[in-house]
Parts: sequence; structure tokens; C-alpha cells
Amino acid sequence: MSLNSVNTNIGAMVALQSLNRTNEALNATQKRVSTGYRVSDAKDDGAAFAVAQSVRADVAGLTAANEQLGGVKGVLDTALAGLRKVSDTMIKVRETLVRLADDTLNADQRAQYEAQYGALRTQIQNFIEDATYNGRSLLSTTPPVGGNITTTRNEAGTTYTLTAVDGLADLVVAAAPTNAAAAQAAIAAGGDWPTINTAIADALNRFGSDARYVDAQIAYNRDKLDSLESGLGALIDADLAKESARLQALQIRQQLGTQSLSIANQAPQSLLSLFRGG
Repeated sequence: MSLNSVNTNIGAMVALQSLNRTNEALNATQKRVSTGYRVSDAKDDGAAFAVAQSVRADVAGLTAANEQLGGVKGVLDTALAGLRKVSDTMIKVRETLVRLADDTLNADQRAQYEAQYGALRTQIQNFIEDATYNGRSLLSTTPPVGGNITTTRNEAGTTYTLTAVDGLADLVVAAAPTNAAAAQAAIAAGGDWPTINTAIADALNRFGSDARYVDAQIAYNRDKLDSLESGLGALIDADLAKESARLQALQIRQQLGTQSLSIANQAPQSLLSLFRGG
């Protein structure tokens, strides 16, 4: 092919191809700089993008699991707060029962202590009934407020179950004893007060263990989220310092390529001199 042609300009074609490659590289770099991602869609790197989407799904699942665990933590903390008040009140119940066990009390004194006992028993019932969080309670087994709670604990949807107790049936002392002998029986081994107090202690221990588990799971999920997001960043995030330097270099190359193309396009003009008269 002749180089002295106005129809085919080899220099211009080479310059244009080089400029096109520079523009493509510049567009890719500008995309990384503007999005902050080395891989922002499947066109950049299909395999890496697919992995990134899978990791994003895990992150979303863990975030949702922690949100649900946060709600369960609220129910547990409320139940424990209610049980603590019940346990504190049981100390006063014991004190009142000891007074009622005294056979020297006159009728008026016994009536006053029985009224005090009744007020304490009502307080215990109120503490149990009020121990609700977001419409749920672990101190009741009656739906929809009460009953066992099964919550998701991780991104795979694995569940953890918290077992409710029937607070009003199992954690409330009997009505006030009407004589000294009944009061003595209530505080004796195997009596009503030791039985109920043991049930309260068992509930405190169980829910305390559940609360520690939930706290640990939430902390673990947060650590795992940090690890997933760190790995995701290493996979798809752009090195903006590097991309900035590359952007400036490509911009210079684009300017030079444009000038080279302009010069190449002017080359056929030299052929006109062959047709000028002497």
C-alpha cells in the first residue's frame, strides 16, 4: 500500500487507535475515581462482582440478625429487671412472714401485717405483668404477649430459643397466711416462700444466661461484619491514590494523542506541493 495517499492515512489510523485506547483507559479510571470501586459492576470483573454480591448478602443478613437480637435483648433485659424487683420484694415478704409467724400478735397487728403482705404480693404481680417490651414478655406463657421466643442469630437464619416462664402461676407467693402456724409453714423448708424464691432464682439464672449468650452473639456478629466488610473492601475498592496518579497520566496521554492525530491528519497536505507549478 502506498504511503503517499490521501485515501489512506496510516499515521492517522495509528494515532486514532492509540487515542481510542487512551480514552477507554481514561473512562475506566474516571469510573473508579467517581464510584470509589475497582469493581463496581459485572463488566469490570464478573467473578469478583459475583463474590462481592454474595458477601453483601451475608452482610445484610448479619445486620438483620443483629437487629432482631437487639429486640430480643430488650425483652430479656426487661424480664430481668422485673425479676430483680420481684426478688427484692420477696425479701420484704420473708420479713413480713416472720412477723406473721409470731403467735403473740393481737388481731389488729395481724391484720396490718396481712395487709402489708397482700400489698407486697400485688406488687410482685404488677412487676410480672408490666415486664413487657415491644408487646412481648418472657414472664408469661400466654400468647400473643407471652410464650417462648425463637430468634435468628446469624446470616444463615439459625435460630435460638428463649423459654418463657408462667410468672403469675409460678413466681407469686400464695395469699397471706391467716394464723401463726400457716405463716411458719410458709417459710419452713418446702413451704411456699422457699419454693417460690427458688423458682425466681432459677428464672434469674436462666434469663441471665440467655442475656449473656445474646450479648456475646451480637458482639460476635459485629466482629464478623467488620471482617466481611474489610474483605469486601480489599476485593472491590479502588486505590484512589493510585487511580489519581493514573488519571493525571492518562489525561496527559489524551492530550498528546489528540495532538498526534492532528499532526497525522495534516500529513496529506504535503502531497499538494507535488501538484504546484514551478
